[in-house]
Amino acid sequence: MGGAAEGPGHPANGHVNGAAVAEEKLDELRRQLGKADGDPLRIAGVGAGAWGSVFCALLQDAYGHLRDKAQVRIWRRPGRAVDRATAGHLFDVINAREDVLRRLIRRCAYLKYVEARLGDRTLYADEILRDGFCLNMVDTPLCPLKVVTNLQEAVWDADIVVNGLPSTDTREVFGEIGRYWKERINPPIIISLAKGIEASLDPLPRIITPTQMISNATGVPLENILYLGGPNIASEIYNKEYANARICGADKWRKPLAKFLRQPHFIVWDNSDLITHEVMGGLKNVYAIGAGMVAALTNESATSKSVYFALCTSEMIYITHLLEEEPEKLAGPLLADTYVTLLKGRNAWYGHKLAKGELTLEMGDSIKGKGTIQGVSAVDAFYELLSQDSLSVMHPEANRSVAPVEMCPILKALHRILIKRDRPADSILQAIRDETMYDPRERIEMAQGHSLYRPSLLGQPKGDVKA
Repeated sequence: MGGAAEGPGHPANGHVNGAAVAEEKLDELRRQLGKADGDPLRIAGVGAGAWGSVFCALLQDAYGHLRDKAQVRIWRRPGRAVDRATAGHLFDVINAREDVLRRLIRRCAYLKYVEARLGDRTLYADEILRDGFCLNMVDTPLCPLKVVTNLQEAVWDADIVVNGLPSTDTREVFGEIGRYWKERINPPIIISLAKGIEASLDPLPRIITPTQMISNATGVPLENILYLGGPNIASEIYNKEYANARICGADKWRKPLAKFLRQPHFIVWDNSDLITHEVMGGLKNVYAIGAGMVAALTNESATSKSVYFALCTSEMIYITHLLEEEPEKLAGPLLADTYVTLLKGRNAWYGHKLAKGELTLEMGDSIKGKGTIQGVSAVDAFYELLSQDSLSVMHPEANRSVAPVEMCPILKALHRILIKRDRPADSILQAIRDETMYDPRERIEMAQGHSLYRPSLLGQPKGDVKA
């Protein structure tokens, strides 16, 4: 499978120069990994949601033509049928794109889409992914991908594993992967795209991030596990909208990987502050649901949305200061990631549909055509964690100790709406229109006092140095 074809904006000389740069970057990473000639760099994606599929497709486009030096494959569970309505829509997408239509005809794959549209054949998600279609993003054709439905086959010899699973599935799947890696001498590098957290209350309240879940499940040291996040809408990135991201983790691999992943339209920076970025990745999904609700309930009022943005970002800052003594400020890609998720992410879409009555909570948090709405489980986890009296903080007006969640009225409102289900969606407006509420700047100033820091939330004794 080759890289992206030439076309408008991809002149032949630019394509040749780009290929040479790609090979040079690949050779550099291979050297750093100690790969021998004739032994390809093996990259395995785990999970084929929209972002996981796009991430692997970007790597396939960039390095897939160097078949002797790099192999990209992606795992997804088998057996997920494509319903007839989706098959019909997929057929329309194919026929609207001449390049896709020609490719499927050349691969002798077009007829099965005709039959599926007519109801004469059932397509499966892994089958269409091989042809370049992600079930959660059928409007955006990808390059063809090597799809493996056997998890052991996908990961057992991988040099780099990309976690594209929802955070709610990460522990279970990587627990199984850990059994396959028991005999490995050299641990792989893992890049986690997951945005979400778990809360553990026993023996002490603490947060568990996807990178920690992966390390605990597999035994891979944290220095080999990194988080990549940024203001990324998967379909727009694959359509070459300019984007940026950060890869976060220990010194050993983040700079080499940032260079390897960087493309002209997808700029990847590196950062050591894993916790802030990973936790913010989960927090933004929490508050994106509320953003969607506010937009729907106020008929897209710019004023209401900006009020919500100011309040929710102050809560996010407050929460991160509980977790780290000196977390990175909510700026640059961190702020942009929050903004784009509130603007157009699936969690904001979900909140909007709930508030409009077009979805109900009884439908669950796995939505057809969208995948898992990770903000729902994150609301529950953050609320449970921050409602523990053992983490109490001083309330600035009541002059008494309260659980940290009492300083986060939007989080409390979302928990009542989504988890307890004893308040309607429009109660989110009460949380942002309270005339007794203090300036969000004051919450940020409280957060910046080191007395707020609770190192036990990350399972660390006070005084531990950040990785």
